[in-house]
Amino acid sequence: MRQSSMPGGCGLVLSGGGARGAYQAGVLRGIADVLGDEANRGPFRVLTGISAGAINATYAAAGGAAFGTATEGLWEVWRHLRMENVIRTDFGSFSSLGLRWMFNLGIGGASRKQNATHLIDATPLRDFLREQIDTEAIHKHVRDGVLRGVAVTATSYASGTAITFFDGAPDVQPWSRTARMGQRVVLEMPHVLASAAIPILFPPVRVGACWYGDGGVRMTAPLSPAIHLGASQVLAIGVRYQRPDDHVRELNEGNWMRNVTLADIGGTMLNATFLDSLEADAERMTRINGTVSLLTDQQKSQQKSPLHVVPLLMIRPSRDLGALAADQLANFPSILRHLLRGVGASDDSGGDLLSYLSFDPAYTVPLLELGRADALAQRSQIEAFFAG
Repeated sequence: MRQSSMPGGCGLVLSGGGARGAYQAGVLRGIADVLGDEANRGPFRVLTGISAGAINATYAAAGGAAFGTATEGLWEVWRHLRMENVIRTDFGSFSSLGLRWMFNLGIGGASRKQNATHLIDATPLRDFLREQIDTEAIHKHVRDGVLRGVAVTATSYASGTAITFFDGAPDVQPWSRTARMGQRVVLEMPHVLASAAIPILFPPVRVGACWYGDGGVRMTAPLSPAIHLGASQVLAIGVRYQRPDDHVRELNEGNWMRNVTLADIGGTMLNATFLDSLEADAERMTRINGTVSLLTDQQKSQQKSPLHVVPLLMIRPSRDLGALAADQLANFPSILRHLLRGVGASDDSGGDLLSYLSFDPAYTVPLLELGRADALAQRSQIEAFFAG
């Protein structure tokens, strides 16, 4: 197998999805299995991620060229992850946050102190990730040329812009588009935490002078950071099960609801935030690749910016990850389970919402195994991708 002949090499793009990120870790382990010895020779030179994908991408980037070793470590992180590693689940934490919301709503914003901005205390996640991800190693690998670029995307609450924080080769230039931009930084833990701060659920994260939240909120082109960093071909891992067209029709023609709950609404909103943009961007890239492939070399050279086809390989779950979380409510801590039942979650409702918060081996281990199996099932496509 060989790297692409273009300077950027292969790029990896990981979308968001909360606890669904375990699926990505499984796919990465499967890719390492397919590559064999090549896995520890740096198959990806560009790594980008959003939300949970930002956590997985930076963990893998910290391993540098030793991708196979890094995927083994990432697998173990997700395999042993517990709810208490991500959020505080004690009664005092939830009651304190609840009282703050009641106070702010009750006084109609008369006080600007201690404004309620989130429902869950995610302090444990900050401490956990500081132990797991060596951000200094990422900068060293970029500086030494082992990696061409690493990026995570967060949403600025000041401007509503999707900000991609990147550490990249000297020739990588910052970029600016209508609702997104790339900003060169030395990647640190606050950038990763900001990318993964799910709005309303998790607290905003301060980076510099501004507050940020989950990058999936405003990033409509999640493949673009890898292209800006110079990737000549892109492998993207999504967390949405792609239903067959006839299944979509059957689902909507024969479906009915007696009522709707906040859990249903929340799950749908989170799906829109984390799942739709990658699928839409992949369709857009496929169309652009088709158009560019029809141009002659002369026509390509006449364009203001050089045009070339960027091969894309998408790996998606072969099963619905939301449906797999339908029976996970019993595994939640009692106080959180009580609150989730209050917004309509049950053993047969709210599975999508639960799938983002089910940080428990009962859910993450099956996702790891599914991701690995899905990657191995696409062995021929993966081999062809890395063979150029």
